Amino acid sequence: MSLGAIEAGGTKFVCAVGTPAGDILHELRIPTTMPHETMSQVTEFMRIRGGQLAAIGIGSFGPIQLNPDSPKYGYITNTPKNGWSDFDLIGPLRSAFKVPIVVDTDVNAAALAEAQWGRAQGLKTFLYVTVGTGIGGGALAEGMILHGLIHPEMGHIRVPHDEVRDPFPGVCPYHGDCLEGLASGRALEARWGAPSGTLPPDHPAWVLEAEYLALGCANWICTLSPQRIILGGGVMQQHHLFPLIRHRLSMLLNAYIDVPQLTHDIANYVVPSSLGGRGGILGALALAGTML
Repeated sequence: MSLGAIEAGGTKFVCAVGTPAGDILHELRIPTTMPHETMSQVTEFMRIRGGQLAAIGIGSFGPIQLNPDSPKYGYITNTPKNGWSDFDLIGPLRSAFKVPIVVDTDVNAAALAEAQWGRAQGLKTFLYVTVGTGIGGGALAEGMILHGLIHPEMGHIRVPHDEVRDPFPGVCPYHGDCLEGLASGRALEARWGAPSGTLPPDHPAWVLEAEYLALGCANWICTLSPQRIILGGGVMQQHHLFPLIRHRLSMLLNAYIDVPQLTHDIANYVVPSSLGGRGGILGALALAGTML
């Protein structure tokens, strides 16, 4: 049985055909250009490599309409990505393949992959947060992907911003100094004048970055009470960030939430993804599997 999987990103689409067990049989990376050009290549790959697909799962950048009762289910909404606003992402696939198609955010899909094959196995309520070009979070609550009005926008929470310590105004085009505006990869590069991957471990950027990410974690913990927080994305490849985040998070919580995971075992509470850069496409495969 073959499943189609699509990780729809702002810079590239990753397309795959795989099995419910998580085995990738065929894979293709496509640069994200204009919508119809991109989706034409996606559809062609699925047609050639997919065989008799049983379902297709899509983990997409957003914002995206996730209400299956909406006539615009699967539409990209008000993204700043040129040409993609109000685009029917699943329409071309529905026309080409008469199989169930499910779409969710890329981070919700990655969270589902963590539950099946990664650091959240055996957990019912946890967060997966990606810190890369932007910041986004996906959550499972009691084993169910958390939705709502649309989907969580964890990167756009407001965090304290000491403008004396950090006069940087933020890069978010909507909010300026929300968490994404202050702590995303774009923010790091704009503030320090160099890509985050080029900054040495002793650079002052990392203490400030840990401060903002710890503030984010503290807010998510107090709001959603996750059993674990998994941090992925390009910025989190700087593994020296994790001890800084954990230390500052412990100070911020100040033992108020008195559970061993936070008071004695925080090294196993705020953790890196074990799926590396595969979480997105594996998550799309896991989404497709929910339709069987």
